[in-house]
Amino acid sequence: MLAHEHSSSYIRNNIIEERVQKVSGRAEADRYFNYPYDAVEEALANAVYHKSYELGKPIEVQIWPDKIEILSFPGPVPPVNAQILAENRRIVARDYRNRRVGDFLKELHLTEGRGTGIPTMRRAMERNGSPLPILETDEQCTYFLTTLAVHPIFEGDQVSNQVSNQVNDEINEANKRVLEVLSKEELSSSELLRQLGLTAQTKNYKKYIAPALDRGWIEMTVPDKPRSRNQKYRVTELGRAVLDR
Repeated sequence: MLAHEHSSSYIRNNIIEERVQKVSGRAEADRYFNYPYDAVEEALANAVYHKSYELGKPIEVQIWPDKIEILSFPGPVPPVNAQILAENRRIVARDYRNRRVGDFLKELHLTEGRGTGIPTMRRAMERNGSPLPILETDEQCTYFLTTLAVHPIFEGDQVSNQVSNQVNDEINEANKRVLEVLSKEELSSSELLRQLGLTAQTKNYKKYIAPALDRGWIEMTVPDKPRSRNQKYRVTELGRAVLDR
């Protein structure tokens, strides 16, 4: 519960922005948010509600220049599956993983009730003129990933602001080289370090790869499985913008 409150408060106070757009010939202006708070809150509550507390994996909230991703484990409860989520069909759940958690969320006014989270999310995004949320899982329903895309009128601004802030960071030659190499192709950590003329040691990963990953300049190709044997790294939109500067 505290994690939910901390994440939602941080996003509300530091990430969410409003823009007022005047319309010619009309007294009332249009108001848009980069992310409607109701949708973010419901997505976080949904992750808390459906997470298995028998697993040690935490809920992951990643904020990118163009989207917010909320990842929890495992995936949805049957009959909800990957196909139903992908087809954006109406979801009718007859079973719930954490009924008592759901009751607490409702009592704290953090969610409306069972089975209302996804419809509320969709309505909030639609009212704001934002793309509908993307809900994903795999065939075995091992994870639940919710992606909220930034409102179209904020696209570009988010990247520009972050570039302006980060380009003042010290981009040393090592950072630049990492971005240059990954801008050409996706590579595993060992392949990347070899191209930098380094051995595949933990100290080199922490010095050259981890800082770019933490800043959002590069990303994993398999983010839900950091230790996957198929894991590779690629440059993000923000990383390319930083490199161009």
